[in-house]
Amino acid sequence: MALKITEQNRTFLVEGTINASTAMNFQNHLEAILNTYGTLTIDIENVTEIDTNGMHALRALYSNALIYNRPFYIIGTGCKEIYEDFMFTDAA
Repeated sequence: MALKITEQNRTFLVEGTINASTAMNFQNHLEAILNTYGTLTIDIENVTEIDTNGMHALRALYSNALIYNRPFYIIGTGCKEIYEDFMFTDAA
């Protein structure tokens, strides 16, 4: 399934799958947004799948936000699991 990203009040709604075929474009697009706005909120409510490539893209966005001290948020169903993955990765 293709990936669709739309904006609603500076929250970026993601719909579809974040996988090997979409992760790089997803990451590049959202990095540009993060660099432009200085903050990034991603709503993953309508994401149906995130594979390891998708998690790598999310981790890269998170790392970029931390390095440049920029606010970064992930909201929606599944964000708790992503947060836990981030914390486990940082602790390791």
